[in-house]
Amino acid sequence: MSALVVVFWGATAFIVWTYAVFPLVLAVRALRPLPRPSGAGPLPRVSLLIVAHNEAAVIGDKLANLEALDYPRDRLQVIIASDGSDDGTNERVAAHAGATGVSLLALDRIGKNAALNAAAAKADGEILVFSDADSALEPDAMRRLVAPFADPGVGAVAGDFRYHAEGGEGRGERSYWRMDRVWRRLESRAGSATSATGQLHAIRRELFSPVPVGVTDDFYVSTAAIDAGLRLWFEPGAVARGPVTATPDAEFRRKVRLIGRGLASVWARRRLLDPRRTGFYAIQLLSHKVMRRLVGAPLVLLAISSPLLWNEHAIHRLATVAQLVFHGLALAGLSLRRRGVGRAPAFALPLAFDAANAAGLVALVDFMRGEVARDWVPERQGHGAAEVPIPPPTPEEA
Repeated sequence: MSALVVVFWGATAFIVWTYAVFPLVLAVRALRPLPRPSGAGPLPRVSLLIVAHNEAAVIGDKLANLEALDYPRDRLQVIIASDGSDDGTNERVAAHAGATGVSLLALDRIGKNAALNAAAAKADGEILVFSDADSALEPDAMRRLVAPFADPGVGAVAGDFRYHAEGGEGRGERSYWRMDRVWRRLESRAGSATSATGQLHAIRRELFSPVPVGVTDDFYVSTAAIDAGLRLWFEPGAVARGPVTATPDAEFRRKVRLIGRGLASVWARRRLLDPRRTGFYAIQLLSHKVMRRLVGAPLVLLAISSPLLWNEHAIHRLATVAQLVFHGLALAGLSLRRRGVGRAPAFALPLAFDAANAAGLVALVDFMRGEVARDWVPERQGHGAAEVPIPPPTPEEA
């Protein structure tokens, strides 16, 4: 067997495992689910932590959204940690402080993770809840999010993020989240979700530890439950909604940063990859958070090896043609993205797939070169992103 054939089948196996076999394994495991966490019990004291940097454009809506939550005010503490905001964010938050139970923690520009750690140090709730400044929570989201904590076997709970509207811009990104939502449901039924997303998640206070610089806070915080031998439950009824990133270019930059920091996060929690400690979760973490992010590499190898093996077998010719069609649709979607036709699924989905995997390749190179972004200005509708200088980690954080 030639080296090219080994490359072809190795790359194919990597892709097939990630997108076909692994989801099938999850589905089979979910046929014998673990008991659903009990939601019966008194409502715990909750501390909702939000880190904001120059969020004047959205913070008013966030404060109004918090007022609409049906969680008892005497059981809810809200801390908004302002990470060096200088656009009026602090003044808007301060105007709502006191009567509404919202408190402002005004900080110098120290980076999101350091600001989150500072907010957690001020929290007094039994449960720490985390949300983004531009995420709108459904009125019952808090009750649904904390209900599973009545089960002592649950250490953390992940909420369900959805976009404000369907169709149009961001169709490919929405499809990604729908697929991710299915995976999380299957993972949770048979054990634990792999991790939470930052728009809405919660953890028992005693499991929280300071988040290091250079990792994604949602992954690092939520997987502390797995590290403690407890479940990380995905609660689809706890819904947070948010906007699509302003432009495809901004979305690509965001993915590069998130994937790079995601790889750094897995490295920080690398002992969870040991099946002797975490059982099937180790395979789940490798498949969901590492292999899926690195599919770009075998895609490149497949694109190179398939045409070189054209004369070897019909399957190589079929693979070559299939790739040309698929990536051709992605390129067409890129060129037509500013037109209505470019938003059709036939173009939008291949483009989203290729863009995500291209971002994964860039992030992998950055990660291997030690150039993962430490922090950034949030990508919002109408906002650009810019790298910002963040102080180096202390010896304790490194």
